Amino acid sequence: MIQITLPDGSQREFPGPVTVAEVAASIGAGLAKAALAGKVDGKVVDTSFQMTANSALSIITAKDADGLEVIRHSTAHLLAYAVKELFPDAQVTIGPVIEHGFFYDFSYKRPFTPEDLAAIERKMAQLAALDEPVVRRVLPRDEAVAYFKSLGEHYKAEIIGSIPSNEDVSLYREGKFEDLCRGPHVPSTGKLKHFKLMKVAGAYWRGDHKNEMLQRIYGTAWATKDELQQHLTMLEEAEKRDHRKLGRELDLFHIDEHSPGTVFWHPKGWTLWQGVEQYMRKVYQDNGYLEVKGPQIIDKSLWEKTGHWDKYRENMFITESEKRDYALKPMNCPGHILIYKHGIKSYRDLPLRFGEFGACHRNEPSGGLHGIMRVRAFTQDDGHIFCTEDQIQSEVVAFTTLLQKVYKDFGFTNIIYKLSTRPEKRIGSEESWDRAENALAEGLRASGCDFEYLPGEGAFYGPKIEYTLKDALGRPWQCGTIQVDPNLPERLDAEFVGEDGARHRPIMLHRAIVGSLERFIGILIEESAGALPAWLAPVQVAVLNITDAQAEYAKSVAKTLQNQGLRVNLDLRNEKITYKIREHSMQKLPYLVVIGDKEMAAGAVAVRARGGQDLGAMSLDAFVQRITSDIANKSAA
Repeated sequence: MIQITLPDGSQREFPGPVTVAEVAASIGAGLAKAALAGKVDGKVVDTSFQMTANSALSIITAKDADGLEVIRHSTAHLLAYAVKELFPDAQVTIGPVIEHGFFYDFSYKRPFTPEDLAAIERKMAQLAALDEPVVRRVLPRDEAVAYFKSLGEHYKAEIIGSIPSNEDVSLYREGKFEDLCRGPHVPSTGKLKHFKLMKVAGAYWRGDHKNEMLQRIYGTAWATKDELQQHLTMLEEAEKRDHRKLGRELDLFHIDEHSPGTVFWHPKGWTLWQGVEQYMRKVYQDNGYLEVKGPQIIDKSLWEKTGHWDKYRENMFITESEKRDYALKPMNCPGHILIYKHGIKSYRDLPLRFGEFGACHRNEPSGGLHGIMRVRAFTQDDGHIFCTEDQIQSEVVAFTTLLQKVYKDFGFTNIIYKLSTRPEKRIGSEESWDRAENALAEGLRASGCDFEYLPGEGAFYGPKIEYTLKDALGRPWQCGTIQVDPNLPERLDAEFVGEDGARHRPIMLHRAIVGSLERFIGILIEESAGALPAWLAPVQVAVLNITDAQAEYAKSVAKTLQNQGLRVNLDLRNEKITYKIREHSMQKLPYLVVIGDKEMAAGAVAVRARGGQDLGAMSLDAFVQRITSDIANKSAA
């Protein structure tokens, strides 16, 4: 007898080997119909998987996260099936699941067009409607290589050829199409109903620019029609909020082909930048950080000591002077250690917190650049805390509290906390890892944070916490981090004199709150759809006169507001007031002040808040009080 234990603890017995599908059917017809896969002893498998010994089993349906993963994986294969039906000469390569969907790379003699994409999607729907069984089989590696070569699928043959010769490989067939895959997959194509193809992009074979450029078709798939529609609506809203589009419309910045991957900040954009930087500078000053500044170009000998010259050189910009090699710094950490080492440090000096708005350069691939979100030149709110091992937990508590306040001031209250623990390849003793991981975990608990573990995702030298914020569209952005590093102080020979008079190594905590300022400003633009809160808005108020008769009074109003430290645009153009109101409203300003004869006679102003809200006439003092209160409270107008 074989005993199957279900998630509720109940058990079912079967006289011999039994499949996931058969167990589901024994529970009920509804579950049998809904079953997409199973989880046997923690591993997700096909419904055809046969259990030959006592096992723990949960039936996976579309309601489960694992079920959605299986749907997306299977839809990627359905996409490849449809492409082969319509374009028999196309070669298939790889098709993994990604966040919210999947993609599949193809080699084809010409670019796919939008019309092709529509035809492929229709074919996918037709194939899904056939409800063809998805059947798995296993072949020896060499036999699988020969099989795909016989089909003319040379990319698949190359993939399989990289697998050790003594291993078998699994294939999945649906109708006339068979593909290499570890699985699992849905039991039949009829389970795939709610999908949409999104776009075509280029992608190098195996991610190497020296290889052929393939065509990558992106798609999304969901368990229900409503979920698909919600996602598509979110994408439409995200497109409206795209920081690149708003950057042009609001005249904040541009990216130029003369310097790819770097940002040309316009006056209003630089005002926004300064708003973020000056706010973070005040955060440094109020929380025990000493602001420092390191050089941009550092001799390669330092990068050799840190290990970057060997492991990261291809991502560094290299230059030469007087027969010496230098690199533009890709990170600020080594420079901060050199500053730390300048002079003897005592245990009484610790924790020592350095902060820098450090400009870094990384030679990112051109295909990965994205507006101001992914650039080659960026500035970090970079900080490093030198402390003892016993001080890690208290520093994590202080940092987490600080990060939460900063995010709240910028409008983000939904934060996800993740603790990445020791990877398989690492340095240091198990005891030191235990202490470091426990200090981070206890720091989060003391801060009242629920968190999840990411086993094996830490750096080779230490664990880290990742702080991920969610924006108005529910999209996650990992910005903040704090990371334990005993390695770099060791490599660069950093020390402090302990209470015992002996020399000791400090622990270095790498920490960032907003991370790259460029990226964070891009997030802010998209979060607010360009309607930035009054404290950050490049122009906080526009003063508009109706006719030339009010020009002098309008000038005096603008001057009064400027004397209050407000950023003011005075518009005295000889245009209709409706035109001026509409134009400034398109710039998403927090406030418009309109001045006509009535306002001038009363020594008042007529105020309009963003969104067309007419606040009516009020004294200038009352308006100043209102807008300065918005700014002080970091609230949106």
